[in-house]
Amino acid sequence: MSFFELVALVFENLGRRKGRVALTAIGVIIGTAAVVVLVSLGIGLQQSAQERLYGIGDLSQIQVSPGYIEGPVAVAVPVGGGGGGGGGGDGSTVLITDQSLVDFAALPGVKAVIPRDWSYAGMILRVGRMETWASAYGVGVDDLSVLGLTAEQGTLALERGTAVVGYNVPASFYDPNLRPGQDPPPPPDLLNSQIKLTLVRWTEDGEVRKDIALRVVGIIAETRSEPDWTIYMPMSDVVTYNEWTIGRRINRAVDGYGNVVVVAESPREVLEITDTITGMGYQAWAPQQTVEGINNFYTILQVIFGGVGAIALLVAAIGIANTMAMAILERTREIGLMKAIGATNRDVLAVFLGESAGIGLLGGLGGVLVGWSAGQVLNVLAMAYFAGQAATTGAPPPSAAVVTPVWLPIFALTFSTLIGVLSGLFPSLRAATLVPVAALKYE
Repeated sequence: MSFFELVALVFENLGRRKGRVALTAIGVIIGTAAVVVLVSLGIGLQQSAQERLYGIGDLSQIQVSPGYIEGPVAVAVPVGGGGGGGGGGDGSTVLITDQSLVDFAALPGVKAVIPRDWSYAGMILRVGRMETWASAYGVGVDDLSVLGLTAEQGTLALERGTAVVGYNVPASFYDPNLRPGQDPPPPPDLLNSQIKLTLVRWTEDGEVRKDIALRVVGIIAETRSEPDWTIYMPMSDVVTYNEWTIGRRINRAVDGYGNVVVVAESPREVLEITDTITGMGYQAWAPQQTVEGINNFYTILQVIFGGVGAIALLVAAIGIANTMAMAILERTREIGLMKAIGATNRDVLAVFLGESAGIGLLGGLGGVLVGWSAGQVLNVLAMAYFAGQAATTGAPPPSAAVVTPVWLPIFALTFSTLIGVLSGLFPSLRAATLVPVAALKYE
C-alpha cells in the first residue's frame, strides 16, 4: 500500500464517522488552542518586560567596583598583581588599581576597559543668573560613544576644560532669586556655552570654593538612566579637582578607582566575563544579568502555561484512545476481511495509526486557528486597556500583549499529531494482531 493510498483510505474511514471524529477532535482543538494562547501570552509578557527595560544600559557593559572580603583574611592578588588591598582586621578591600585595568583588558572577550571616577567636591554650575547642583564623572576615554552613548547635540569628544552633559541637565537649572508668582525661566542653552563651575569643599575653617571655567561641547541623547543627569569630563580634569578637594595627590595603588566599565565584544560573553571578574575579588554587575533573570522567569512561565494546555491535550488523548478502541470493536470483522485478502499486520497498524494521527492533525489545525484568533482578540482588548493606563500614568504601552511566533503553531500542530499517534498506538497494535479467522467470526 502506497503512502497516498494510505492517506486516502484514512480520510475515507474518518469520513464514515463524522460525528464521532468531530466530537473527539473538539477535545484536541481545545487543548491545542490553550497551548497556543497561553504560550503566546507568556511570550508577549516577556517581550513587554524587555521593552520596559529601555534605558537599563548597554548589554555589553559590565560595571566593576572595588570588592570587599569579610573576616581576617589576606586578599589574593589576581594574575598580573592587580587588586591590591591589605590583609587582617575585620575585612579587606580589593582595590581597582592600574594593574587591575591591565588584568581586565587581558580577559578573553573584553573589548575595552574604561576607568571612571566621580568628583569628591560639591559642584555648582552657573549660567547667567541660573544655577544647579551637579554630579560629575571623570571618564578615561576621549569619546563617550565607546560607552554606547549618542549625541543629541554637539559632540561626545572630551578635551581638557570641556564637558558633555546629560539630556536632563539643562532642565535642572533654576533661578535662586526667583520671586513668588514669577514664571520660571526656560532651561538655558548649554551647547557651546562657557559656564562657571564652582567646586565646594568643607574644612575645619569652613567652606572653601574654587571657580573654574568650563565649556559644554555636547548633550547626550535621552537614555532614561544615569547619563541623563550626569556631567562627563576628562579623567585628568576630575583627578585635578579631587586632588584639590582632598589636599594631596591621588595614588591609584592606594586609593584605587571608584568604578570601571568593562565592555565585552558581545552580550553573549558578558555573563562569563562577569563571573571571572567576581572570582578575582571585585564586585561586578551587568545589565545582561537582569535581562537573563527576566528571560529565565518568563521561560519558566511559558513552560507552566504550556503545561496547563498540555493537560487539556492529555484529556483529548484519552478521548482519541477511546474512539479508536470503539472503532476497532465495531470493525473487527472488517479487519479480519482485510487480512483475509492479503493485508499484513503492518498495513492494518498503519491504517489505524493513520486514523488516530488524522484526528490529532485535524484537531491541531482547528486548535491553531482558534488559538491564534483568540490571541488576536485578547491582544486588541489588552492593548485598549494598556492604552488607557498609559494615558493615566504617562508610561508607554507595550507594542503587543500576546505574541505568537512562527514556531509556536508549527510546534502545536506537530505535538497534537504526535498525541494522536500515541493515543491510537495501543488500539492499533491490538487491531494489527487480531487473528483473521477469529475476527471474521466476531459478532
